[in-house]
Amino acid sequence: MEVAVLDRNGKDTGRKAKLAKEVFGIEPNTHAIYLDVKQHLANKRQGTHKSKERGEITGSTRKIKKQKGTGTARAGSIKNPLFRGGGRVFGPQPRDYSQKVNKKVKRLARKSALSIKAKEKAIVVLEDFQLDQPKTTAFSAVLDALGLAGKKSVYVLGEANKNVYLSSRNLKGTEVVTDSELNTYKITNASSIILSESAIANLESILK
Repeated sequence: MEVAVLDRNGKDTGRKAKLAKEVFGIEPNTHAIYLDVKQHLANKRQGTHKSKERGEITGSTRKIKKQKGTGTARAGSIKNPLFRGGGRVFGPQPRDYSQKVNKKVKRLARKSALSIKAKEKAIVVLEDFQLDQPKTTAFSAVLDALGLAGKKSVYVLGEANKNVYLSSRNLKGTEVVTDSELNTYKITNASSIILSESAIANLESILK
C-alpha cells in the first residue's frame, strides 16, 4: 500500500511512502481493539473513591433512646446508617481497576486499528520538519494545510521533538506522540492519523 508524502504546506512532494501490509492491511480484529481500549481506560482510573462505614464515623456510642416504650424502632447508635450523618452501607472502597491484556493481543489491536484507518483513508504521511521555536500558529498552519484544523488528530513522530510537541499543546483535539507512545485508544479516538516519514519504519518494526 502506497501513500503520497506531503510537505508541511499540504503539497505533494512526488514521493510515495510504502505502508507494510502486515501492519496497515490486515483483517481487523475488533474484539482485540475492544480489549485493549477497555484495559487502557480501566488503567487510567485512580480507584481512590472512599466512603465511611458506621465504624469509621466520629460520634458517641451512647444508646440514644430507651429500647422500649417509644413507639418507634429500636436504635442503639447515632452512627446508624438510617440516620442523617450516619455511616454508609456498602459504600465505595479503594480498589485497583487495572486489567491485564497479553502483549500479542495489544499488538494485534494496534495493527487492526491502523488497518481500519488505512482502509478509511484516514492516514496522512507528512515529511519530517523542524520548528525553530515553539509556536502554536506554525503548527496550526500545518493542520490548516492538511485540512485537519479543528478535527481530532494524532501526529506520530519518529523521535521526540520538543518544539513540535510544545507548539501543539494548546490546540484542542490534536496530540503529538512518538511511535512508541502510540496506542490503540489514541488511534481509534482520532479522526485522522498523521505519520511522519521517520515514524513509519519504527512503527512497522515495533508491530511486525
